[in-house]
Amino acid sequence: MMARRESRMATRGIQVLHEADVDHEVLTYRYVRMGAQIAADAIELPHEVVLKSLVFRGDETFLFVLIGSDANVSTRKVGRTTGHKHVEAASPRDAERVTGYLVGGISPLGSRTRLPVLLDREAASHDRLVINAGSRGMLVRLATDALIRLTEATIADVRTG
Repeated sequence: MMARRESRMATRGIQVLHEADVDHEVLTYRYVRMGAQIAADAIELPHEVVLKSLVFRGDETFLFVLIGSDANVSTRKVGRTTGHKHVEAASPRDAERVTGYLVGGISPLGSRTRLPVLLDREAASHDRLVINAGSRGMLVRLATDALIRLTEATIADVRTG
């Protein structure tokens, strides 16, 4: 099922999907406050398929970590996977600066700066995932394979526990 929006409503993330001719569905909800679990509940989808798009600083570089909204990131595992000695969540200001998106609407699709992407192995086991489309209250559902291809994601176990 392909859902398309008029170009004036398209975010950079949705434009990336259009340009790559990727089958996707735009899902919108009334954004009240930030949180992938809040978004999952609003669109009535399981938390494990609605991803958090998190920006981390690894040493002196930034990267995305994509993980189900029901999980938490292990910075130790991210460091081991990427070879960074020190990994921490990016400040909201840095995340907005490097992605060009507002916190609560950050997406690896159409990010101002192309950053390495880690996709949690458990999230990658689902056929379709939901990710922020680049605007608060706008998500996009697409095939996991397409997300991996577009973002050149590395699949890794990055969750706590």
